[in-house]
Amino acid sequence: MTDDDQLQARLQASDPAASLPPADPARVARLLEDVMATELTTENRETGTRNRGPLTWLLAAAAVLVIAGVGFAGFRAISDDPAVSPPAATPTVTRLEVPPSAGAAKCMVPNAEVLATADTAFDGTVTSIVGDDVTLTPSHWYAGDETDTVVVTAPSEQMQQLVSGVRFQAGERYLVSASNGQVSLCGFSAAYGDDLAKVYAEAFES
Repeated sequence: MTDDDQLQARLQASDPAASLPPADPARVARLLEDVMATELTTENRETGTRNRGPLTWLLAAAAVLVIAGVGFAGFRAISDDPAVSPPAATPTVTRLEVPPSAGAAKCMVPNAEVLATADTAFDGTVTSIVGDDVTLTPSHWYAGDETDTVVVTAPSEQMQQLVSGVRFQAGERYLVSASNGQVSLCGFSAAYGDDLAKVYAEAFES
């Protein structure tokens, strides 16, 4: 049982009108009006003035309690309604880009020492590809702020040929790393494989 369920159970247990059927709000309003209009007064012997007596205020207080009971019953009915639920939280997203060009740099074999400098790294599966946007759902984060999804701008065909850019395919699993919002290339980001997974584990889980 959650804390919310426990709180609701305690409120219901302390509700004096829990076993009674809900009162008609219009009838309750008329009752309060009639009570306040009733001349249940007492006379002040010293001044000869007439004031509302304690009974008037007692009846008015009772009417207020009835209204409060109706209000709690209404709240309970709303909280118990399965159709009424809190709004869903907005999914968090990490956006990564492919570097604009490879320059003259040559690729090196992926290694833990270099990979450890990445500020973002995760293991995830491609859930959709729309245009140049590839959406992945991470199953494990090695580095960076954890989010619900990651959207990566897919590298061009030319970039894939020049710097071994990862080829994303829907439904496939990948290991992806990035620095300053730019995806690591040269095999540091690639389709999931045991050898690359060992490099990631060595780089981030020591």
